[in-house]
Amino acid sequence: MQKLIKPDWKNSILNISATLAEFLGAPNENATLQVLKDELAKGYKNVVYMCFDGMGVNPLEINLPESDFLRKHIVKTLTSTFPSTTTNATTSLCTNKLPLEHGWLGWSLHFDEIKRNVDIYLHRDSQTGEEVDYVYPMIDDSDGYFYHATRTDYEVNTVFPKYVSCKPEYNHVIQGVDDFFATVREICNKPSKQFVYAYCPEPDYTMHEYGVTNPNTQLLIQSISANLQKLRSETNDTLFIVSADHGQVDVTDYVYIGEDEELMSMLKCPPYLDSRSPAFIVKRGKKRQFAKLFKEHYGEDFVLFRTSDLLKQGYFGDRGEYGYLLGDFIASGTYTNKMMILPKNEVHYMKGHHTALTKEMLVPLILFSSKS
Repeated sequence: MQKLIKPDWKNSILNISATLAEFLGAPNENATLQVLKDELAKGYKNVVYMCFDGMGVNPLEINLPESDFLRKHIVKTLTSTFPSTTTNATTSLCTNKLPLEHGWLGWSLHFDEIKRNVDIYLHRDSQTGEEVDYVYPMIDDSDGYFYHATRTDYEVNTVFPKYVSCKPEYNHVIQGVDDFFATVREICNKPSKQFVYAYCPEPDYTMHEYGVTNPNTQLLIQSISANLQKLRSETNDTLFIVSADHGQVDVTDYVYIGEDEELMSMLKCPPYLDSRSPAFIVKRGKKRQFAKLFKEHYGEDFVLFRTSDLLKQGYFGDRGEYGYLLGDFIASGTYTNKMMILPKNEVHYMKGHHTALTKEMLVPLILFSSKS
C-alpha cells in the first residue's frame, strides 16, 4: 500500500498565509516559506494571492503538460490540512490558524450539546436536512489575517463569491471564473499598492461533477492557466501567488457504511466529518470490537486511526482546543480512491473527491510576476 501523506506544518498551505501575514505586519505564530519571503522582498506594487479550489498537484499533472505555464512556475509542493477538505483548508488559509485552533474541521461536525451532526456551512442537520439554529463553538472563520494588517502602504482587498463570509467593505463579489479574473485585473490596475486575497470555487465543482480526468475538467484547468498567463500580460509590477486548498482524485467506487447494521449499532451517532475521512463516536465498551470489525469490512479502502493518536502525532497541529470535535476514530481513504457514502439527508455521488491522506493532500505553490 502506498504511504499516506501527513500534513507538514512547515511546508503546508498554512505557511503561505503565515508568510503573507508576516509581510502585512499581521500577527503570526506559524513557520514561513523562505522562497515566498524572498520574492515578497522584491517590493512589488501589487501582491495577489489566489486560491483555486481543488486545483492540487494531481489535477494539474493529469490535465496540463509539463511545458504548461502553470506547471513551469511551480516552485514548491506543499501539503493541505487533514481532512483535506475546503471547510478545513480554506479556514486555515484565511485565518492563518491550525485546524485545532479554528475547529472548522470537516463538512459535518457532531455537537454533543444538541445531539446532532450539522453540515456546518449550510447550518443544516446532516441527517434530516432541517435548518439548525445553533451558535457553533468554533472561532469566527471569516476573520482573515489580512484584516489585521498593520502595514498601511498596501490596500487590502478580498475577492469572494457572495456566499463566503467576509467583511463586505473589503470584498469584491464575483460571479463565475471570468468575473474572477476581470476583478483581479481591475484591482491590480489601480494606481495605489494593492494586496489581494482571492478565492475561486473552481475547478473543484467541475471535478466533483465530472471527475479529475474528464475532458470538461481538462478544458477548465487549461482555461485557468491561459487566463493567468493573460493576467500577467495585462498588469504591471505584480507578484502572483497561486495555490489550492487541496487536490482531488477520481472516485472509483462507493462504500455504503449506513447499510452495515452491526457496525452502525456500535455508534453513538452517524459517521460525520467527510466522505473520505469519516469520524466515529463509539459507544462505551465497543471500541475494540468496532476497530476490529471496521478493519475486516473496510480495511482495504480505509485506514482506521484512533483520534488520540492523530492528535499526539500533530495531524491537526500542535496547539488548539477543538480536538474533542473529532470523535474516537477517524478513517482515511487509501489509494483505491473509494468514497464512503455517509448516512445523510442528501447523498451526492461525486465523480471526483478529496479529504483523505492520499494525492489530494498535495498542493502547488506557484509564483510568477508581471513586469514593472
